[in-house]
Amino acid sequence: MPVRPLPALLTSALALTLAALPLAGTASARPASSSCSAHAIEAAPKSGPDVKALCAALAGLPDRDATAALIRVGGKGSWHGAAGVRDMGTGAPALENARFRAGSTTKIVTSAIVLQLAAEGRISLDGTVQQYLPGLLTEDFAPVTVRQLLNFTSGLQPGASLGEGVDDGYEHRFETLTPEEVVAASVAKGPDPDHAPGEYQRYGNIHYTVLGMLIEKVTGDSYAHQAAVRIFRPLGMRHTSFPDGPDPRVHGPHNRGYDWIDGTLVDVTEWNMSDRFAAGDMISTTADLERLLFALFRGRVVPDPQLKEMFAVPDIEGATMGASLERFELNGKEIWGKTGSRPGYHTVVAATRNLSRTVVYSVNSTDAKGDGLSIAQRFAFPAFNR
Repeated sequence: MPVRPLPALLTSALALTLAALPLAGTASARPASSSCSAHAIEAAPKSGPDVKALCAALAGLPDRDATAALIRVGGKGSWHGAAGVRDMGTGAPALENARFRAGSTTKIVTSAIVLQLAAEGRISLDGTVQQYLPGLLTEDFAPVTVRQLLNFTSGLQPGASLGEGVDDGYEHRFETLTPEEVVAASVAKGPDPDHAPGEYQRYGNIHYTVLGMLIEKVTGDSYAHQAAVRIFRPLGMRHTSFPDGPDPRVHGPHNRGYDWIDGTLVDVTEWNMSDRFAAGDMISTTADLERLLFALFRGRVVPDPQLKEMFAVPDIEGATMGASLERFELNGKEIWGKTGSRPGYHTVVAATRNLSRTVVYSVNSTDAKGDGLSIAQRFAFPAFNR
């Protein structure tokens, strides 16, 4: 990762870059919400989350690494906090109920729909892409099963992209790349030359792009509508949706996203994300994602026999993921979660299997597509301190 300036330089660095933005004013540091008052920290029960550490993570926003952060912690004891600014130009405080681009946490929804279809007997997890989407893959490909798509062992190579990073993607942010074009580019590369399907786990959007196409083919409906009627509406996720096709806007209340591009802090909020489709196009809130997390782990979204797939890491060297969820170990706790990143927005949902501790955050990271570990260490790890 690039070396960050010393804290004493943060104010001047932000001021200099803001001068390059067509914004109305200058942002100032916004304190965390009342959840981080001295009284709240002192009164926090020892059996609950480490409120002092969580508040320390929010302190000083905006800074060079993030302009705002929203955190919700649940399980044995609950807490939520927000800090930073909604807009770097006006300095308006961050909205705790803000909508944001949830990135690859979308994959949780996609895998849940697929597993529901399996529970209904409409697909088999051992069925193949060749069976459900005939003609999508060429004869060069060995059979690829639905389960292998779910757990990232399909052997499909990355598809087309309008830019892997923010720097090269920014100039293409209003262009459209269809799922069919994404997959066609992957197919043109041929199968993984080193690993047959099921032999190697490689995380990537391509697996879930194909799953989105499979959902549409099996149901005869759009992926977005299936997500709404199967997941969002039943769970009361009233503020979660997908953009209308290539619409680059985040509708409803939201905190603006920024990223460093060539040394300048650039507003990257408006961006057509339709190429991410079932792999990363969802817009949500921390409260809605927390609702999804609890319902999913309690078996209210996917029946237990199929839910096990989400926690079934294949017996492959180096594998860490089941169907959309990744296994971590922190402070002696086994944690299952998913990260998501889009320009200007970094998201995490994570929980212990028994829901004794959960965390959902949305951070307006200024390097959201970079190494997310430092962001997670700052904003998510404290939730699992005790």
